[in-house]
Amino acid sequence: MVAHKTLIAEVPNQFGIAIRVFSDGTIERPFNSPIVPPTPHDPQTQVSSKDVVISHDRLVSLRLYLPKLDHHNEKVPIFLYFHGGAFYFESAFSRVYHTFCQTFASQAKAIIVSVEYRLAPEHPLPACYDDCWEALKWVASHAAENATHTEPWLVQNGDFSRVFIGGNSAGANIAHNVAVRAGSEELPNGVEIHGAIIIHPFFHSSDLVGAETLKGEENISYLIWNFVYPSAPGGVDNPLFNPVGPALDAIACSKILVCVAGKDRLRERGIWYHEALEKSGWEGKLELFEESDEGHDYELLNPRTENARKLIQRLVAFVQE
Repeated sequence: MVAHKTLIAEVPNQFGIAIRVFSDGTIERPFNSPIVPPTPHDPQTQVSSKDVVISHDRLVSLRLYLPKLDHHNEKVPIFLYFHGGAFYFESAFSRVYHTFCQTFASQAKAIIVSVEYRLAPEHPLPACYDDCWEALKWVASHAAENATHTEPWLVQNGDFSRVFIGGNSAGANIAHNVAVRAGSEELPNGVEIHGAIIIHPFFHSSDLVGAETLKGEENISYLIWNFVYPSAPGGVDNPLFNPVGPALDAIACSKILVCVAGKDRLRERGIWYHEALEKSGWEGKLELFEESDEGHDYELLNPRTENARKLIQRLVAFVQE
């Protein structure tokens, strides 16, 4: 007798239903971009990539990107990238993120460390935050003079005085929280975060901000947070999701770039976050970049447009400054 599987949960994003959970444990993620392998040497971008497992217990892995260098021991910035997907879909190994990271590595001339963190609901939050913190610690461990079990690209070519973090949407949320954590926990070998890039950040709170009109269960962000972190103390006002508070003062990096898009439903939260940083006790350099005629994650969904190229150029300048 064949057991019937029952749909027990489905959660939308702004494009439609992004995940379905069934009673037999089956999970469908209709919006996932196809998974693609790393490229030892991409002829178009001249970027090499490979996958590395850093924790078998937590199943945390990375895709590393090395740009074409002028000489063997050239030192270049290191950028840890955290992918988006509302904490419950997408992958560092998906085509859309692989393409983005190849382009960014090539233009910024930086080593990209794209983190494959654990997803909800199989691994509810805060698992993803712990995974991304461990990835940053793993990178920092390579700054030791006599480091063992090292990744040669980082040892030979990584400039540990120029370590950046960043991400889009949920990945931007993760980047913010990693920067907050760095304010209270030291990284190995004295490594510090130089800068953070916050693209179309996925934040929320119980209060409306800006032009928002939907509260509680009417708001997609509210539904998603309660799905990915059902036991969160404080609900949507948990500091991991509502960043406006004393923790802003302790963010540990020298500069932050916040990127928003005029047609993105998350725009108001990005502006809210930027304004809160301006008013906080954080003393770093703060910048805002807005593209008024674009929507959420346009640089990923339409990477060949002029506006996507403009955003990439701004990110490149931020890393190279």
